[in-house]
Amino acid sequence: MTLEREFLESLQRYFSEDRNTTHLALHQLHDLGKPLLLRGEVQDAFARLCESTNGKRLVGTPVERMLQATQEAVVDTDWLYLAVRLRVGHWGYLRLNSNLMFVEEIPVSEFLYFKERVVDHHEVGAEYILEIDLEPFLRGFPKMHETRSIGRGVEFLNRRLSSQLFEDSGKGNRLLLDFLRVHRYQQQTLMLNEAVDNVDSLRSALRQADELLMPVPADTPWEKLAPDLRALGFEPGWGKDAERIRSYMELLLDILEAPSPYSLERFLQNIPMIFSIAILSPHGWFGQSDVLGRPDTGGQVVYILDQVRALERAMRRSLLEQGLDIDPRILVVTRLIPEADGTSCDQRIEPIAGTRNARILRVPFLDSNGQVVPHWISRFEIWPYLERFSREVEREMLVELGDRPDFIIGNYSDGNLVASLLSQRLGVTQCNIAHALEKTKYLYSDLYWRENEEHYHFSCQFTADLIAMNTADFIINSTYQEIAGTGDSVGQYEAHGAYTMPGLYRVVHGIDVFDPKFNIVSPGADEEIYFPYTDSDRRLVHYDEEIRELLFGADGSDRRGVLFDTDKPLLFTMARLDKIKNITGLVRWYSECRELRDEANLVVVAGHVDPDRSSNEEEYEQILEMHRLMDEYRLDGHVRWLGMYLDKSFAGELYRAIADFRGAFVQPALFEAFGLTVIEAMSTGLPTFATSFGGPLEIIEDDVSGFHINPNHGAEAARRIAGFLVRCREDPAEWQRISTGALARVSARYTWKGYAERLMTLSRVYGFWHYVTDLERDELRRYLEMFYSLQYRPLARAMLD
Repeated sequence: MTLEREFLESLQRYFSEDRNTTHLALHQLHDLGKPLLLRGEVQDAFARLCESTNGKRLVGTPVERMLQATQEAVVDTDWLYLAVRLRVGHWGYLRLNSNLMFVEEIPVSEFLYFKERVVDHHEVGAEYILEIDLEPFLRGFPKMHETRSIGRGVEFLNRRLSSQLFEDSGKGNRLLLDFLRVHRYQQQTLMLNEAVDNVDSLRSALRQADELLMPVPADTPWEKLAPDLRALGFEPGWGKDAERIRSYMELLLDILEAPSPYSLERFLQNIPMIFSIAILSPHGWFGQSDVLGRPDTGGQVVYILDQVRALERAMRRSLLEQGLDIDPRILVVTRLIPEADGTSCDQRIEPIAGTRNARILRVPFLDSNGQVVPHWISRFEIWPYLERFSREVEREMLVELGDRPDFIIGNYSDGNLVASLLSQRLGVTQCNIAHALEKTKYLYSDLYWRENEEHYHFSCQFTADLIAMNTADFIINSTYQEIAGTGDSVGQYEAHGAYTMPGLYRVVHGIDVFDPKFNIVSPGADEEIYFPYTDSDRRLVHYDEEIRELLFGADGSDRRGVLFDTDKPLLFTMARLDKIKNITGLVRWYSECRELRDEANLVVVAGHVDPDRSSNEEEYEQILEMHRLMDEYRLDGHVRWLGMYLDKSFAGELYRAIADFRGAFVQPALFEAFGLTVIEAMSTGLPTFATSFGGPLEIIEDDVSGFHINPNHGAEAARRIAGFLVRCREDPAEWQRISTGALARVSARYTWKGYAERLMTLSRVYGFWHYVTDLERDELRRYLEMFYSLQYRPLARAMLD
């Protein structure tokens, strides 16, 4: 995407008119002595320059706008290359010469080439690296232009495609008729039978049905109406009683007469077309107990199990409303691990608690000789097994369901790739959920992929991500930031628009955040477990004594620190003990802020207290750092560290107990894709402080339903938490204000019921557009199949060499 002409012209004029000041600004960046500069480094250098007499002249100039919008800079002797993001999703690339005072816009490929030179040191042939450019396949396909539309893809598609479809001499009505005629459940015909074979006969049948239903009592069931309606051409699926059938038929008549995007979505969201769902989550230890906290196992497992329960309820409600006595089926497909270490991960089939007909199906990885791989494998090491795994899954899934699923959901990079392979072979609508994209978690992970290859195998992962993103029919995102970031930060998906992996390939157009496949559907917390602390009738009082002993009891093998002052409010945090979650950072903030230590005790639930119990290198290092901080700052009377993983019902009651102490929850992550613990804490009415990087920035309305903190400015974050506790001590209404705001925010925006209903609507709407248009993008699919075969497959196989 090119930069605005007015901006470029004003920049070029300024270069000519004020050479000295511009020269000073460019040399400020050169003088940093680094070949690669991030946005913060560029802005800090410019801020220092503006403190000087000459530098002040740059304020308000095109140069200031250019440097404030710079996300990356490449410094090469007299040349400076900038990646400029003037607003969300809009990028351009500049080349500047500080001696010639020259500026021009350059193609993204040229910018990436000079980034590669920093790593490869002018390696011969680097300019001929494989370039991935998917943009030509998307020309002519509907695309959004306004940043506020990002994440609202289904709304855009309905507006754009419905107007095109139904304006074409009745083509839309004919396609809609064909769509209604294809629905089946096993051998049962749904919606329409052979008596309706054209649009005119459909209109006539709908009018006759209206006359038939008008005098009938509203609650007359389908079964009594079926003989007459079948004679007109209607089969089950229109509704459970006369009122619903008539209302649904009237909606279809309105669409045939004058369709609107709103009426079309309302009609499609009630189509009986989703009876079974396959959810893919291959890596980790996927189970219902004794798995959380194990390597690669955490929030994603909780998310999927809660998702399954909500989806089954939503599917069952929908089918009953449609007048169908059908039990929906959901399979969560994961990896079977024979060496299960006491978990259920060696069981092929496991019913999911809280559901009637949802199960976990576990399929083993097979090695190149067809032998079962018995042990757990890190999520960074599983790539060689996924293609064969997808074949085995297809076979076993068809056996379990008796047919192909109606909808496939992929989770994380590995699950999304397997979902892509399955959906292409089975012709099923595919949805992806990233949970986290590793590329944005590690600085320069693409540029220095070779240095990380032995441990992380980013070459496979980033290739898999690129393929899965572009094959998915739609992508679910918990927040806007996950897609496109903010005005100051780049979104996870946006970061996949253009990047390079030197010596492997260069992506000049990978994913476009303006693609209508992106939709924001935020999850919630289990309402049966995470409910307000004020709901005394539902409180699990039998946990009271156990919670008090956990918080204030003696030291033990899985706990450290005995709190001296048991009357203080409690700060609570709970997460995996790894660097990105920044638990040791929070402990350090607390240690160094005297006011915060005076106001509250800190309770940490994370990792293991005994480092010998950890099998994860990063966690092991963080455990040692926790002990070092506890020793150095003498925290054993102020910090209670619990090295355990809590049952969900117990965790819910613990949140409420912290609320009883008028405490607060702190989520200090360096980056958090969504922030499920934030939702859990807020659902109980516990005031919450959470990172300003990622999902919590959208979940929390600052100083209304919680507080944002910057994890890079720990001292400031600690002072903000302390200030809140001081205000609460002086005026208890302050604590109650934030608690009430948290409950209201969750109720309005973050519930599993709303999530499930929206996801089912999306699956039907995208399934419809997939059927009546070229949403499948055949040319792109064939290109990605070639990319998979020629790039991904050799990379994956090489891991076993």
